Amino acid sequence: MAKALIGHLNSDLRDPRLAVENARLRNRVAELETLVLRLSEENDKLMSARAAEILTGDAQEMQPA
Repeated sequence: MAKALIGHLNSDLRDPRLAVENARLRNRVAELETLVLRLSEENDKLMSARAAEILTGDAQEMQPA
């Protein structure tokens, strides 16, 4: 029974290579999450700027000559 339970425990304790690989993957996931957040913020800024351009362009076209 004890051997069966050990199989369900975190295997990082038995194999240090897995611990290193898991740490590397966690760091990479954190880097990618940061990148996604930065790109989302940049996209929001670009969308706002483009919306402002469209609105000011439409307002200029609607003014009488």
